Amino acid sequence: MTDLWQTLKTASDSGRPILLYGMGNGADKILTVCEAYGIPVADFFASDGFVRGHSFHGKVVLSFSQACEKYGAENMIVLLSFASSRPEVLETIGRVASACELYIPDVPVCGTELFNAEFYATHLDEIAAARSLFADEESRRVYDGIIKYKLTGRMDILRATESEPAYAYRHILRAEGFVTAADLGAYNGDSIRDLRQYAPALREVIALEPDRRNFRKLAEYAAALGESGDSLTVHPLQAGAWSHTATLTFHGSGNRNAGLTNAPAEAKGNILPSTADNPYFGKTAEVPVTALDTATEEIFGGSAHIDYIKYDVEGAETEALLGSRAIIARDAPALLVSAYHRSADLFRLPLLVRELNPDYKLYLRRMAGVPAWDINLYAVRN
Repeated sequence: MTDLWQTLKTASDSGRPILLYGMGNGADKILTVCEAYGIPVADFFASDGFVRGHSFHGKVVLSFSQACEKYGAENMIVLLSFASSRPEVLETIGRVASACELYIPDVPVCGTELFNAEFYATHLDEIAAARSLFADEESRRVYDGIIKYKLTGRMDILRATESEPAYAYRHILRAEGFVTAADLGAYNGDSIRDLRQYAPALREVIALEPDRRNFRKLAEYAAALGESGDSLTVHPLQAGAWSHTATLTFHGSGNRNAGLTNAPAEAKGNILPSTADNPYFGKTAEVPVTALDTATEEIFGGSAHIDYIKYDVEGAETEALLGSRAIIARDAPALLVSAYHRSADLFRLPLLVRELNPDYKLYLRRMAGVPAWDINLYAVRN
């Protein structure tokens, strides 16, 4: 099987120029992989109208028009190196893709394992085992499409895996029945606000967020609810979700990608830098982490029943699931688990969820945007 990186190596060896569309953290990760494969990157460009004399890795950032004039749109290969779900940005990316050969490389948000042909072959049995767990054909179609995209980098394959979040909330999770919930990776409370659109009966939410700036906004949101006499009570806790109580190192960038850095080491022979080593990832701080089982006991007591748990914890999903194993076994709450931060999440997380509670039915959906982020694994009581 030939993957994107092998395709790019062959193209660059034949003299075709490889250009990166975008700058920053994503571009750095793609550059690292290209260097490992011996793929030279000729230049960097940004959308027309967004170039302001920037330089990146010692090169002046071109506009798309300048790049086409310099290399020829029909000759250059473009690698998208930023993420977006905004419709107007996706439309602009589509225009670039219609003018030249464009790929969207899959590099992990967290960890170092690259989903290439070797990785796919190594984990083929686990990939097949996870696929067999999905409860509907749409989940299997999305799963197959995401894997094909990860190996090829093709935008048309990736965009074909998209779906609307409303469908999952209404028809898979059936959120209208939720009364109690836990939001692990609550950010500033935005995911709680989103949930309320579909869960009008919601009354209590435990919200964990380790980043101090995000937590401050989350706490302000919780306080405002209380002051207004709202029927919803949010219990904010400044901590990361983990398998047990501890103190870990946290990269507090103040954005959605802020995360714990003491996550498990991955396989040897990796070629990507970890986020802990990434200079764009913010300053480090020591933060407490806790198991949801423990936090729920402390806040609600032993008789609490949790209807729903959301896990979006920037690569710590495995540990967070293990830290809520008692609740999962006892209550079988509906789960939404982000399954895209690490390359192995796509198959290891479904296998883990089914192990924690064999009664779950599993579904997979992906929200709109590029690259293959916002992949959601859903688990509901059988």
